[in-house]
Amino acid sequence: MERQYVGIDLHRRSSTIYRMAEDGEVLGCVRIPSQPFELTQAMADAGEAPEVVLESTYGWYWAADVLTELGANVHLAHALGNNWGNRRVKNDERDAKDLCAMLRLGRLAEGWIAPPETRELRELVRYRHSLVGHRTSAKAQIHGVMAKNGILPVVGDLWGPSGTAQLDNLELPEAYTVRIESLRDLLEIYDREITMVDGYLHRALKDDPGYRTLVTLPGVGKVIAAIFVAEIGDITRFDSPKKLCSWAGLTPKHRESDQTVHRSRRQSVWHRAVATTRCASPWARPDSSIVSMAASSASTRWSTVSQRPTSSCSLRRRWGQHRLDVLSSRTAHRA
Repeated sequence: MERQYVGIDLHRRSSTIYRMAEDGEVLGCVRIPSQPFELTQAMADAGEAPEVVLESTYGWYWAADVLTELGANVHLAHALGNNWGNRRVKNDERDAKDLCAMLRLGRLAEGWIAPPETRELRELVRYRHSLVGHRTSAKAQIHGVMAKNGILPVVGDLWGPSGTAQLDNLELPEAYTVRIESLRDLLEIYDREITMVDGYLHRALKDDPGYRTLVTLPGVGKVIAAIFVAEIGDITRFDSPKKLCSWAGLTPKHRESDQTVHRSRRQSVWHRAVATTRCASPWARPDSSIVSMAASSASTRWSTVSQRPTSSCSLRRRWGQHRLDVLSSRTAHRA
């Protein structure tokens, strides 16, 4: 039996499955509830080891795991990397058909399917980022309430002992008092949960050789090292340090047609989010020669840079912050 190609337009409640033969013949199209049992039944008609593609959309984890258990060769379509053309008709069937056709023709831009353990690590890293965002919002709201009542913080750090004493002694109208007390209660909860997540991440990664090497790099602590390990994942998926730098947003985009050339500025390493962590890195993860190279190279070069009389402020004025990001990142890749 010839191999089949399957395109799945996955949604929260229902999914459309489109099947093609190697020569492009349409073999079937069905719409099913987005549940593991129904997906397993629908894939029974796809034969042995089909080539299956689905988009990296909301909640794709379970579908990729079910398809892998069924023996399918699963491909994850890059949501922004594929050219959908100028279609006058867009619906679930057309989306599934186009996915299937691009996979069959070898024109599919793919993303990496992280293994379950890496996805679980990412879940906590990204959840921590969400908690920090909520905590920052609560602090900003407290500052806002004080500003509405013409009250300035007595110290730069409103969250230290002196600032806490000032908040305890505030005399405000009842509505503002209730809001500040509620926000301070939320801050205690956020602090507790962030500490809990930090402890779990460190315990999970403390024996990871990549994590242990990363925390030795200048400016990289436990939190940033955990983000690096979780977001980069398996370093062997990158053929070279150059491709890793490109993934991290440290290289400019290049657009050329005839005599017109457009090159975008490099993204800051802090702007290359994989979704939500707001951070990506040019450093590697466990059992990689790049890890040891990064550690030795960075320590040597940073010790050299620190001896130079030029200050970081003057370098920032001369080069710009994004070029300093690139410089500090590339030192970890040069042998």
